[in-house]
Order: sequence, then structure tokens, then C-alpha cells
Amino acid sequence: MPELVVKLGKRSYPILVGPGLLASRETLASHAGASKLLVVTDDFVGPLWMPKLEAGLAGREFATCVLAGGEAQKTLANVALIIDALVSARLNRDGMVLALGGGVIGDIAGFAAASYQRGIAIVQLPTTLLAMVDSSVGGKTGVNHPGGKNLIGAFHQPTAVIADTDTLSTLPDRELRAGLTEVVKAALVADAAFFAWLESNAKRLLAREPEALAEAIRRACAIKAAIVAQDEREQGPRALLNLGHTFGHAIEAGAGFGAVLHGEAVAAGLVLAAELSARTGRMPAADAARVRALLEAAGLPVDPPRIGRVRMLELMAMDKKVKGGAIRLVLLDGIGEAVVTADYPRDALESLLQERAGA
Repeated sequence: MPELVVKLGKRSYPILVGPGLLASRETLASHAGASKLLVVTDDFVGPLWMPKLEAGLAGREFATCVLAGGEAQKTLANVALIIDALVSARLNRDGMVLALGGGVIGDIAGFAAASYQRGIAIVQLPTTLLAMVDSSVGGKTGVNHPGGKNLIGAFHQPTAVIADTDTLSTLPDRELRAGLTEVVKAALVADAAFFAWLESNAKRLLAREPEALAEAIRRACAIKAAIVAQDEREQGPRALLNLGHTFGHAIEAGAGFGAVLHGEAVAAGLVLAAELSARTGRMPAADAARVRALLEAAGLPVDPPRIGRVRMLELMAMDKKVKGGAIRLVLLDGIGEAVVTADYPRDALESLLQERAGA
């Protein structure tokens, strides 16, 4: 497959999507060619896919840092463990981190790489659908805090994203469905034709048809790459990629990190954003119904847990898009047309949250 590129001038980097990439010596030599490497993975992904990566790195020096898996592990303590491993392996600024895993591993390894010696290179090797289409691309790194999701972090672009689609064969069904949320989000933000394609191909994606998955990954990555190239540090249009996330991050924090998968929380958040858009006259009610129907067809939750309106609003107020105390949301003027705005009736938001999340 031809490469996708995130165009950031001298810091541009490729997104490679396809089978057999982890074991490809040529691919790794070209895009992860540092003399010293630290592979960061978790105790689920490591046993499954380290043998392939070891084949791709045959004859090269590397150390390994294996962490526990799951959203609850996205902590400063685990960043410290990665930094300890970097020191122990005596990596200098010309060393490189390889992040082998899902979004949690990518985020914490990326933050450690951003922090260690004021920044060393990282290559993202995403093994989940969600990481392939979203968290591995764009340079957002960080960890959670009890006060909110991703409150501590840095922008640190990878030197490459290498998405070996073979790894999706061991992805649990629940994780696959959660990853589809970010694919749907990308289509909602910028590509109505892609959204229609997803409606027609949802069953193929759930059945893990390789050609369908590869097309979905590439189209979602192309949308994100184009937006990141315009706005690397989320001062403008990149905020559109947070569609559903102000609600979703509040759901994750309110339910307790790890209780609800990120993609599940964002799925409910996408429905809330679409319903608020419809209630305030931004988009047709029929389009909001299409959003709910597609996510339901993908087996995703379309309503949040009963966290309560007050708690939801409290957590949403910690969102990074809040300015001057106003909760700015990404809403929809139609499928494929997203906008960041604080121009919505507050009572409409409160009423929706009371109905969906409880008083």
C-alpha cells in the first residue's frame, strides 16, 4: 500500500498500514533505525506480538519494558518506570522508543519519550484499531489524573506510525468495536461519503474482513493526518477531532478509569453530540438517528452510564477546550460537518444530560 504522510515540514512522518510489518526487517531498519532501542509494551500484547517484533529487530540491540495493561495504568508512576528503563538501558538522545500496544501504551511511552533528556524519538507500533486510527497519529501523549482524562501530557510527534493489521487478529471483539468509534468519528467530522460507506460495510468490519479494515484505517488516518498537518497543537481545526470526547472523557472519569473503554465512552459521547446538535437545530433529527443507528449496529453503547447531570457537567468543565468558563463542544451541522462552539443553549445541554445520565 502507498504511504500516508503527516505533513509537518521537516518533522513529517509516514503512516504505514498493512500485514506483516512488525516482522519486516526492511521496514524497521528504514523507520526505526536507531542504534539503541527500548520497546515498551504490556503484559497482554507482549506475549502475542513481541516474537514478530523480535524477528524484525533480529541482530539489533534493544531493551524491553513490560507494563500492566489497561486504562488504569495510564499514570505518572508508569511513565517513571519507562524512564527508569531508559536510564537502565543507557539510551542517549539518539536512542528511540518503540511503543508496541494500544492507546495506553502509546500515550505513556510517548510522554516518557517526550520527557526523557527533553525528548527522544518514538515510533508508534499500534496493535488496536483505536490506536491505529487515532491515538498513534498526531503526537498527543500523556496520562490521566483523578480530576480528569489526559490532564498531564505533551505534544511529541512520532518519527513513524507502523500499523501491522495482523495484530487485529488477536484483538478482543469488545476492543475492535471500541476502535470503530474513532473511525465513525473521523467520518462524522469531515467525510459524509465515508460515513455512508461505514453504514454499508459495518458487518464486514465486525467480521474482520482484511480489505474492509485496511480501507477504514487508511481513510480515517487520512482525515486525521490532514487535520493535524493544518493544526498540530490544537489551536484551531484539530479540536474538531474531539467530537464526542468532551462527553466521553467525562464518562470515563465519572465511571472510573478502566470501567468503560475509551471507545465505548466516546460512542455515547458521539450520540450526545449528535442529539444536542439536532435539538438545537444544527442538524436534522434524521442524521442524529443515523449516528445512533450506526453505533448500535457496531455493538457500541449509545447512552452513558447514570453518572448524573451534575457530575457530568463538573467533569466536562475540566475539558481542555473550556475558555472563560464556557464549555465549548464539538457539534455537528450535518454528517461530515463538525464545528467547535459554545453557542448552544445551556438548558438544552442540561436537559439532555439529565435525560441520559440522570439527575
